[in-house]
Amino acid sequence: MSKPRSLASRLILRTAISAVIVAAFLFLPAGSLHYWQGWAFMALWFLPMLISSPYFLKHDPQLVERRLQTKEKSKEQKTIIRLAQPIVFLNLLVPGLDYRSGWSRVPIWLTIVSEAFVLAGYVITFWVMKENSFASRTVQVMEGQKVITTGPYRIVRHPMYFGAVLMLLFTPLALGSWWALPGFLIVGALIVIRLLNEEKVLRQELPGYAEYCEKTRYRLVPMVW
Repeated sequence: MSKPRSLASRLILRTAISAVIVAAFLFLPAGSLHYWQGWAFMALWFLPMLISSPYFLKHDPQLVERRLQTKEKSKEQKTIIRLAQPIVFLNLLVPGLDYRSGWSRVPIWLTIVSEAFVLAGYVITFWVMKENSFASRTVQVMEGQKVITTGPYRIVRHPMYFGAVLMLLFTPLALGSWWALPGFLIVGALIVIRLLNEEKVLRQELPGYAEYCEKTRYRLVPMVW
């Protein structure tokens, strides 16, 4: 386990690099720093992270360590990640190009509502991390891992994916672009494929997970699926 200072340094570095990359993918295609939807999205994406990180570093450094690990072990998950990552980055180019060219006319009220849903998705992911210390970025069953049935896990079996899909669906409109929506829908479909593969792993390797699935019917969307 990394020392707390080293862990904090790694988290800060990862966050800073992510911020620079996202900013480049948003503002360079836009050709302007007046792209206010881009600034709002950056704030929605990184400010909650900056606010919550000290809490998790203090109260659950093991979770932070797990969240920093990104290498998948299974062939299926590696394939999904290879497909999803370039699509996500390409999708981030579209809103900026849309802003520069004026392709979309998204009402300000709809942009603000979409930003609220993006924030809601983020809040859900943090709720999941507070409830489940084993909510890592990779699909694997770790030593000592138990089935979590409390908090958001009482509603759906994969609440973090629900939060992620919520963010993905509303990110294009939060960035003021209709044209970016199809690409983000593709990423949402890949999340569903990842979820199904993860359930297969958990059923095989995590004791009690099959019984949990029988009690909690919905995988991703409450009252739907």
